[in-house]
Amino acid sequence: MSIDLVIIFAAGFTAGGILLWVIARLAAQKEIFNQVNEIRRSLSARVTELEGRARYAEGQMDQLRRQLDLSEGEIAGLRKALDDERVQAVEAQARLDESARSIERQRGVIETMRTEMADTFRAQASAALESSNRSFLELATENLGRILEQTKGKLGEHQAGLEGTIRPLQETLKRYEEQLREMERVRAEQAGDLSRQIQALGAMNEALQRETAGLSTALRKPQVSGSWGQMSLRRAAELAGMAPWCDFDEQVTVDTEAGKLRPDMIVRLPNGRVIVVDAKAPVDAFLNALQASGEEDRKKAFAGYVAAVRAHMNGLGSKAYWDQFEESPELVVMYLPGETFFSAAIENDPGLIEDGSLRKVILATPTTLIALLKAVAYGWQQEQVATGAREINRLGREIYERFSVVADHIGRAGTNLSKAVEAHNDAVRSIETRLMPSFRRFRDLGVSTSRELPEAMDEVRVTARETIAGTEPGEKT
Repeated sequence: MSIDLVIIFAAGFTAGGILLWVIARLAAQKEIFNQVNEIRRSLSARVTELEGRARYAEGQMDQLRRQLDLSEGEIAGLRKALDDERVQAVEAQARLDESARSIERQRGVIETMRTEMADTFRAQASAALESSNRSFLELATENLGRILEQTKGKLGEHQAGLEGTIRPLQETLKRYEEQLREMERVRAEQAGDLSRQIQALGAMNEALQRETAGLSTALRKPQVSGSWGQMSLRRAAELAGMAPWCDFDEQVTVDTEAGKLRPDMIVRLPNGRVIVVDAKAPVDAFLNALQASGEEDRKKAFAGYVAAVRAHMNGLGSKAYWDQFEESPELVVMYLPGETFFSAAIENDPGLIEDGSLRKVILATPTTLIALLKAVAYGWQQEQVATGAREINRLGREIYERFSVVADHIGRAGTNLSKAVEAHNDAVRSIETRLMPSFRRFRDLGVSTSRELPEAMDEVRVTARETIAGTEPGEKT
């Protein structure tokens, strides 16, 4: 009986351990799911914050541009006002000079009149009486002095009025001249900085020309131009989040009846489809067009470049990569490794895009290719999220099924445990009713023993709780 109890208790402990392990596993899965959601929310918040910062920086740039335009308008207004004040000052100075000349002329006339009158009076005095001559001269002198004083007073008032009118103009002109000198000083400093920057740009231009010449020579080699195109493809894929070891392949070779086809890149889509990308652009023809000297030579060179682009586009259309890759849609991407390659081709032949679409060839630049790859990368992210959700669903269903099995085992163990308790209580009742009275008679008959019989044996009152179907773990019933 004790062995059965040990087995029963061991089974109970085992079932409890399994139940605790299942609950802990569910809690761990829930914690992982919560961490994933927290990471997604933090990434979304970070993206929102970066977008807000970018919008704020753009607003600051627009505000600075508007302030610069206002400053330039204010400077132009100050220059115009300064010119107007200068014109007014020149006109006032001219009026002042004219007034001074007029006063000098009036003074000369007065002196002449005084001299003539003195001569006249002197001539008359010689013919008049000596007694009346002196009084007449005194009277004439007094009258002439009064007239001269009045004339000088009016001249002083006129000159003071002109000075009062000119003084504010002179002060304003002085302030404008100071501002103009300050502006000229700043302009001279900026001109010096600009001169130094121009010299630095000249040196950089010379170095750039040397590097450009070396790069042009290197790019004319097929191996170098091919490596450059592949490197540009890889860089575009990295910027878009399409890592080469998981989302696209390079230099895949396909054997056909016409020979080997070797696309430069295959972009793998989440639904098992692929997009073929070719980067063998006519770089040599484009460099020849850039280095053409005359206008006619330049037009001919660009016409040759456009012809090379069209020929390569027609060749890609005739290769029909979609026939060799069953997962590929009926199109191929023709990659031009620079925006200038594309703009030069479209400028000289605007029908390239339409003709390429008819031949199932899509022209792409780094910008458009990155946008395409970003869309594919977003699709991969959604596919990973969906895969994770399916895996979580499968794992939850598996855990649920396992827990159902464990719950059945625990239910059977509880049933057996209840039966064992019931059998134990039946045995206790049988001992108390049938054996204990006989054992007590031994004591009444005088049989001595080293140990006394217990007065009573307790029954087990604890029963195993039944497992209710449909109850979640940890739910109260």
